[in-house]
Amino acid sequence: MSAGFNRRRFYAMLVKESLQIMRDPSTFLIAFVLPMIMLFFFGYAVSLDPPRIRIGVALEDPGPAALSLSTAFERSPYFQVNGARSVETLEHEMAAGRIHGIVVIPQDFSRRLHARGDVAGIQIITDGSLPNTASFFAAYAEGVRANWQAGQAIRISRAAAHPIEVAHRFWFNPELASRFFLIPGSIAIVMTMIGTLLTALVIAREWERGTMEAIMATPVGMSELLATKVIPYFLLGLGSMAVCTLLAIFLFGVPFRGSALGILALSSAFLVPALGQGLLISAVTKNQFVASQVAILSAFLPGIILSGFLFEIASMPTAIRALTYIVPARYLIPPLQSVFLVGDLWVMFSKDMAILLGFGALFFVLAIRATRRRIA
Repeated sequence: MSAGFNRRRFYAMLVKESLQIMRDPSTFLIAFVLPMIMLFFFGYAVSLDPPRIRIGVALEDPGPAALSLSTAFERSPYFQVNGARSVETLEHEMAAGRIHGIVVIPQDFSRRLHARGDVAGIQIITDGSLPNTASFFAAYAEGVRANWQAGQAIRISRAAAHPIEVAHRFWFNPELASRFFLIPGSIAIVMTMIGTLLTALVIAREWERGTMEAIMATPVGMSELLATKVIPYFLLGLGSMAVCTLLAIFLFGVPFRGSALGILALSSAFLVPALGQGLLISAVTKNQFVASQVAILSAFLPGIILSGFLFEIASMPTAIRALTYIVPARYLIPPLQSVFLVGDLWVMFSKDMAILLGFGALFFVLAIRATRRRIA
């Protein structure tokens, strides 16, 4: 039976655990090196900013209106244009993957444009094998056409003496840079993986070596044992979050409009369920390889797919949307993005932090019950 809480024993076990962490280089690799590698991959490999799409413009009409429209496509910052006189030439280019779309300005474009009651049309051909690029191309091509047509209408009919001017303002992310919200989201994904691995692998290693059974043979209680296991990794997790935050600000140039207190509170609240999940995994599996696989399947993959990091939760099917409510990363990504781009929104933070702490309490209760005071 447990001899009750003993402060001296607790401090001794805490020091022992800290020394063991300092002697184990793999722990520092997981806590500091792995987050930097993952953040570099997320920061440089994942981008939602539209690239300059290589397209072709088939200018079959030599008239000035058609030439003006072709020039509008060439001057667009979203397109890299290859010009041609026929569609056939550009079809071969698209089949070879050298261009991803074709704009066809037909022979009768200028005549129909100036003919009363007629419609002057252009054809937009997209490469459907790349759905995202095809969607970008279709939307931007329509935008170029609409802007060109509006300019033509103002020049031709002088009826609009005072045309309406639209002033666009983009709050929080004026540059519309995807990295400004992807990097904070990727930090949440990194912490999801690291927080779970920190405890799952290291404690599973103790089960494999038999040292956990030796500790359990002492009068120490389960809560006391788990506390001495969690506290050092909790501090390592905060250090890992600090490294990720500094990289986001100084390497990737993400603005930081919140406070250190805000990101510390969010990180602390999130590490509770992350470490609790790792404890539960290690207590159930007692094997490093199995623990790593379970951590990837239960933390990393749901964090990427079901947290709203890359895919909008509102666009998911109803059953999948319901499943996202049990993914802790869902409650960290929006507050973390707000800390960087907006500032401290404590009304929003408090609700998400309460949910995260609730997840943590559940994981720790399950971990205590799964950790038997006997050799299974």
